Amino acid sequence: MGFSEVNTSFEQLLVEQSYVHKLHAMGIAEPTPIQEEAIPALLQGKDAIIQSQTGTGKTLAYLLPALQKIDLQQKQLQVLVLVPTRELGMQIMQQIELLTQGSALRAQSLIGGAAVARQVEKLKLHPHIAVGTPGRILELMKMRKLTLHHLKMTVVDEVDQVFELGSMNEVEAVLKGTLRSSQTVFVSATIPASIEQTALKWMKEPVILKINPSQRTAETLEHCYFVCDERDKIDTLRRLVRLINPASAIVFINATADIAEVVGKLQYVGLSVEALYGEAGKTERAKVMAHFRDRKFQLLLATDIAARGLDIEGVTHVFHLDPAINAEYYLHRVGRTGRMGRKGTAVSIVTPKELFILEKFEKQLGITIAPKAMYEGRIVDPDHNRSAAAMRSRRQGARPSGGVAPARGGPAASARDAAVPAAGTVRISAAAPGARGARSAAAAAKPAARINAAAGGKGASPAARKAERERDRKSKGAPRWLKAKQQGKEE
Repeated sequence: MGFSEVNTSFEQLLVEQSYVHKLHAMGIAEPTPIQEEAIPALLQGKDAIIQSQTGTGKTLAYLLPALQKIDLQQKQLQVLVLVPTRELGMQIMQQIELLTQGSALRAQSLIGGAAVARQVEKLKLHPHIAVGTPGRILELMKMRKLTLHHLKMTVVDEVDQVFELGSMNEVEAVLKGTLRSSQTVFVSATIPASIEQTALKWMKEPVILKINPSQRTAETLEHCYFVCDERDKIDTLRRLVRLINPASAIVFINATADIAEVVGKLQYVGLSVEALYGEAGKTERAKVMAHFRDRKFQLLLATDIAARGLDIEGVTHVFHLDPAINAEYYLHRVGRTGRMGRKGTAVSIVTPKELFILEKFEKQLGITIAPKAMYEGRIVDPDHNRSAAAMRSRRQGARPSGGVAPARGGPAASARDAAVPAAGTVRISAAAPGARGARSAAAAAKPAARINAAAGGKGASPAARKAERERDRKSKGAPRWLKAKQQGKEE
């Protein structure tokens, strides 16, 4: 075996044996590339900016070094992790509990929305590590119930989202409360240049760790889209879920105000779905997440903020009922599946007018979002050229020029087109004599009667002329385009 084939182990990264045993119990045997880079750097006490795709193990990349820095004999807070949402905070707390089960290490959640009095009471137990939202941490500092003077490490997870939610000033106020000797770490899948500049204000010669920055999404992810009218999006999602039957999937929408209406519509059409509301109470949100992890329902309907950073095992599909507002949001959405080398599928349900958004994502993220269609209970490729950009250009090229409809036929003509009779053709059914045969013959004769009547009535029966006058009377209020269409058919 060559040296290049030897895999790095957690022991080689100087992770303590007690944590290695816990990792093995969690089914984690080898470090991921970002863990190989980050763990040694953080153990050396370096400030760091950690950027890697979603689902590559960034949480453990900073948690393992952070936990090893804690001195259990001291009764002070030594590690602080700042997060944008309650769900991400609780997820990190679960990781900490799994890694420290049976030890004397104390951890506490300090999330906004929970009762302050209860958190203050629990702080009297002197936690070694806390996970919290910037607003609540700052509130406790102002109440003089929390001091950061003994912190050895401060981590800002999903740093771009924390700053985007308007918490930049709060984060900076928190960082001011730490000692200059404290280690600072910023973590996210997407770290814009502006955040790197901000980081430099609070860091001492930081190492910038980026794993495959050009590869923005996991290689195990498949991206595809289905086109429909806006009014058909719910039904398209219903049909896709019935067809694919994912074990567990997340459905994303953009507007929080619409979430109750959408979940009601999805439940009405028979889908097993619950919603993760941003404004819902702590208990309700925790209950929804617990039930989703336990597979008590199939689809979790969520907004981008609510599901940011969530790591839920077994999520095989992500559906975009609304397209993401930008490429970074798309990146974080699809990162909920295809994690840690597993396969995943991202499905966008878009209108023709929204296709340009997918084209933009393709260019910015260097991915192919393939057009798909549902046909006879299967998902099929509508065309060999699979990119959204190619589909859009073909659609534009197929638009009629100067009001002339594109000609049917040619090698691409479908069997359905071939089955449609040419204008002016009269089909006579070969049905057996009787009522059905008579109806078929009468229906076939109608176009001929109309043509005769329109030609001045030559050879037209009185009944046909009367029918023509009646049709003219009924179409008086019709729009011009409809009259022209009817006249064209008759001619």
